[in-house]
Amino acid sequence: MFEYFYHEILRKTVISFGTLFNDISISHKNNSDNVVSIVKVPLAYGPTQKFLARLEQSPDLNRSVQMTLPRMSFEFIGLSYDASRKVTSTQTFVTSSSTNSSEEKKAYMPVPYNMEFELSIMSKLNDDMLQILEQILPYFQPSYNLSVNLVEEISEKRDIPIILDSITMNDDYEGDFSTRRALIYTLRFTAKIYLFGPVSSVTKDIIKKVNIGYVAGSSDARSLKTRERDTSYSVEPRATKSYSGNVVTTLSEDIDSQTKTFELADSTSITKGSYIVIGNEEMKIISKTSNKITVERGADGTTISNHVLGSDVKLITDSDNAQIEVGDDFGFSGGFV
Repeated sequence: MFEYFYHEILRKTVISFGTLFNDISISHKNNSDNVVSIVKVPLAYGPTQKFLARLEQSPDLNRSVQMTLPRMSFEFIGLSYDASRKVTSTQTFVTSSSTNSSEEKKAYMPVPYNMEFELSIMSKLNDDMLQILEQILPYFQPSYNLSVNLVEEISEKRDIPIILDSITMNDDYEGDFSTRRALIYTLRFTAKIYLFGPVSSVTKDIIKKVNIGYVAGSSDARSLKTRERDTSYSVEPRATKSYSGNVVTTLSEDIDSQTKTFELADSTSITKGSYIVIGNEEMKIISKTSNKITVERGADGTTISNHVLGSDVKLITDSDNAQIEVGDDFGFSGGFV
């Protein structure tokens, strides 16, 4: 039932969420209302308790300096299924591969989930906290769309709504004068993401033969007899270029765009009804007398061009028909049977 795949959707969302808050700064002013310093607020991933513990103690016993404030931390704290965005789970969609436009990929419709995040803002001064909040809150009304490339294999890029759910404040100011103050704001967010299953390649087989049956009839009201015609038509794909580069002869004269009858150096391998290629022009053989042939110019929509004495004449054979690739142009050979 299960197979290995990993689109890194959860990881990409966590990283993208963190980048929203990695460029926030605060300024400090003197008594003359002049800016004396601008400080970029550090951002790290981790639980709030870890950073609160570092306020009171240092992991390095040789350092006497505690963690500096202000500081922000964020954490991915929960994941839940969102039934309100549910779609048919068995429905699939087909799209082009991001690495090869001619290759198609198939995937099932994504499954909606809600990722819950918690952003903690810690500061010592209330003014620092207010500066940080004013740089965050105006963007959430109450959501902010974050563009994430969910599945790189199929270039599935979607806007993920980041919703601000709540804001709580905790002013840890109780205690003696030796206790350090910690002013903490906690912002809770919900990211509405989609999780994709495995992506598989779409196998496209070339149609090698088509049979069409046609029956026509009419009723004669006077004789009450029915006249019918039963016809079948069979066609197979035919190459419009020489994949093998099979050169069978050369031109014995110059030909212009109006010439339909001309002479070859040797027409032994060429028969009536076959196709040849000179340069990039395809021609159908209408008739042949000795080494002189009459052709239909510009077969299958190829461009009619001038050709000079000695040009290679390539013959399209059954081996070329077998080498038709997906995306190539091709014609049909066949008739009534």
